[in-house]
Amino acid sequence: MPSAASEAARGPRFHCPGPLAAQQVLALPAGAARHVQVLRLQPGAPITLFDGNGGEWRATVQQMGRSEVAVRVDAHVDVEREAGTAVHLAVGIPANERMDWLVEKATELGAASIQPLVAQRSVVRLSGERAQRKQAHWQAIAIAACEQCGRNRVPPIHAPLELADWLQRLAQEAAAAPGHRWLLSLESGAQQAPAADEADTLTLLSGPEGGLAPAEEAAARAAGFLPRSLGPRVLRAETAPLAALARWAR
Repeated sequence: MPSAASEAARGPRFHCPGPLAAQQVLALPAGAARHVQVLRLQPGAPITLFDGNGGEWRATVQQMGRSEVAVRVDAHVDVEREAGTAVHLAVGIPANERMDWLVEKATELGAASIQPLVAQRSVVRLSGERAQRKQAHWQAIAIAACEQCGRNRVPPIHAPLELADWLQRLAQEAAAAPGHRWLLSLESGAQQAPAADEADTLTLLSGPEGGLAPAEEAAARAAGFLPRSLGPRVLRAETAPLAALARWAR
């Protein structure tokens, strides 16, 4: 394991859309450049870059401008920090700013992707331009979470969909989407979920505040989702999927 001193010597981490290549000199994206300036880094300072294609890159600050920061890309480090089980999370969008928190923590916990859903009991309703802005906002949160936690692959945050539309799309992709499909449910027949095998892919569906309506649960079961329980306690809409991720995305 690398020491704390060697980790610190690599400098702060920044996402930089690639592809990156050794000896490339480039300008950092605006957000990363502002962060470098806030940190008061100087030419010669080491930083770490990742482009989402796997691994990370050692890099060095070359030049500091008023609004731009130029860096030189150095060596590639072939390191992955992804979970052994690819958990694709589909969640009823919780109200207020709780979805922001959920996206951040789900990214840290290793979610392979996040699909925001609008269900019958959803308080938040998104469509059109507002939905596009929210998707971009959540994707930026996921990128920032990857910078913080060390992941080198950014989970895609998909465009919000109505639950019925998403289930229909899954039905069309059934043959090309192997793996378990589990539905977090409070129904009495829901079984305690077993540990997922590390080779498995898991699609995990969790409802909004108040859970999924009975007809929605029935539709999910018809689409191949098995009802699973996290135990006797009732967890909040933003807590339940995170508890499931902590258990299964390892």
